[in-house]
Amino acid sequence: MALSIIWGSSFMLMKVGLKSLSAYQVAAIRMLSAGLILLPVAIRSFTAVPRHRLGYIILSGFLGSFFPSFLFCIAETRIDSSLAGILNSLTALFTMIIGVLFFRAPLVGQKLLGVIVGFIGLVLLFALRGKWAGGNLAYASLVILATILYGLNVNMVGASLRAISSVQIAAIAFAFLIPPSLAVLLYTGYFSLPLTNSLVALSSLASITLGILGTALASILFYILLKRAGAVFASMVTYGIPFVAIIWGMAAGEWLTWPQVASLSIILLGVYLVNRQVRTESSKVV
Repeated sequence: MALSIIWGSSFMLMKVGLKSLSAYQVAAIRMLSAGLILLPVAIRSFTAVPRHRLGYIILSGFLGSFFPSFLFCIAETRIDSSLAGILNSLTALFTMIIGVLFFRAPLVGQKLLGVIVGFIGLVLLFALRGKWAGGNLAYASLVILATILYGLNVNMVGASLRAISSVQIAAIAFAFLIPPSLAVLLYTGYFSLPLTNSLVALSSLASITLGILGTALASILFYILLKRAGAVFASMVTYGIPFVAIIWGMAAGEWLTWPQVASLSIILLGVYLVNRQVRTESSKVV
C-alpha cells in the first residue's frame, strides 16, 4: 500500500517538475538525489557485496530506475499523468512474460489468459482515446517500454540478488547512477538556469522529492517485498498505483473518461489472473 501511494504520486510530481525543467533534467535530478541520499550507505556496503554480483546491481540500477525514469518523464511531456499511471499497471504482465521467456518461470493456462486479457485492456485504452495515429501513441509506448524494463529488472533481481540486502542493492545501484545523472544535468545546462527563481525552484524540489521518496525509499521497500514475496507477487503493487495516479490527475484537472476506467479494469483483471495462480500454487506448497 505504501509503495502504491508513493509511486502513484510520482506521476504528478513529474508533471510539477516538467513545468520549468526539461524531461531529461527532471529524470537526472531524480536519479542524482536518490544516489546522494544513499551514498553513505553505498560506501559502507560496497565491500560487503560479492564482486561477482556487483554487475547485476549496477545493471539493476539502470534497468529498474535510470532508463525508466527518463522514459516516463519524456512520455509525460505529451500524455496525462493518470494515463502514465494506468499504463504502469502492465508491469505485472511483463514480469510474468519475461519470467517465462528468459527465467524459466512456469506457464499455465490462467497466466496466459491473464496476459491476453491485460493486452485487450491496453488495446481498448488506446482505441477509445482515438490516439492510434497520433503522437500520443508514440509517447505512451515509452511508458510501455519502461514497464518492460521493470519486468526484466524484477526477474533479474529475484533470480540473482536474493542473498544481498535490499538496502545494499538500492544504495550501490544508485551510487553508480550519480556520474551519468550529473553528466546529463551539465549537458542540458541545468546549473546555468536561474535556480533561485520560484518556478524553477519548485520544479527542482518536486524532482528531488521524487528522487528521495519515489526512488530511493520506494526502491528499498520494493526490493524487500521482491525478495520476501517473489517477482510476480511483488509486481502486484501495480494494482494500487493507477488509482493513486488517477486521483492526483483528477485533482489537477486532467480529463478521465469511463472508457478509460473500463480499460484499466480489464488490465487489472489480467494482472489478477496472472497472480491468482501464483497464490494458489503457493498455498499448495504450504
